[in-house]
Amino acid sequence: MAANVTVYDPTLVTDLISKVKGKSSLALLGQQTPVEFTGNKEFTFTMDSDVDIVAENGAKSHGGVTIDPITIIPVKFEYGARISDEFMIASDEKKVDILTAFNEGFAKKLASGLDMAAMHGINPRSKVLSDLVKANSFDIKVTNTVTYLGNSSTADANLEAAIALVEGGEGDVTGMAISPTVRAALAAMTKQNGEKLYPDFAFGGQPASLGTQALSINKTVQTAVKATAAATAAIVDHAIVGDFANMFKWGFGKDITVEVIEYGDPDNSGSDLKGHNQVYLRGEAYLGWAIFDAASFARVIV
Repeated sequence: MAANVTVYDPTLVTDLISKVKGKSSLALLGQQTPVEFTGNKEFTFTMDSDVDIVAENGAKSHGGVTIDPITIIPVKFEYGARISDEFMIASDEKKVDILTAFNEGFAKKLASGLDMAAMHGINPRSKVLSDLVKANSFDIKVTNTVTYLGNSSTADANLEAAIALVEGGEGDVTGMAISPTVRAALAAMTKQNGEKLYPDFAFGGQPASLGTQALSINKTVQTAVKATAAATAAIVDHAIVGDFANMFKWGFGKDITVEVIEYGDPDNSGSDLKGHNQVYLRGEAYLGWAIFDAASFARVIV
């Protein structure tokens, strides 16, 4: 199988990354960091005790530190599409138009894919739990949970309870990702005089903060998850709150590439490209992420 491999030029790569940030809650709330293709070994450092007051000539006691290594391993994300082989004889300007459109679509899919994989541990296409990523997901790692009661009178109380869980464990909260369901519940809340309690959420509002917390509203938060391909999908999360600024990192592990494939059956569909006057565009990216302290997060679940 012959293929021409092209690395996106700097303009397109910048465009792609900026769109990912605009569409991914985790990319928006967390820190982006360079990721080596072979993985990054990061270390968390904790002082186990408070400082000690020591009298003159008094004995000093052991405080202790804990250093834990966490490795960020990049995972391959792929998206491909068949198009007419007229692409190969199109003008350079037309090819750029097609590749730009593909770039924009891949950016959106990659953004939501990061959320679905890191939040829920699933393969974004199948929505089935993936052995590659499930152990490194918020759904598996974060055990601080609050039950979402599913009505407009308690939505803010549920978020407050989740924040209290994190702060009760001496963690900080820098942001929250909530589902459209929670957004709608907040929008419906009113004061005794009938005024909206959270008017910024009304009529599909997308505020960037709630109280002092950075906020992202995204349907990826409440993605329905399947344990197996044959299982019934179930929605678990409606919000994730915590220290995204310090205890979560994500990043690209390799240059983002697009292949223009002219021959064979690259999507295993049983259909030969040449036999159907088609070429195949394939975008690939390697993304890695790490949750450094699961206790610094809490989930609002159903």
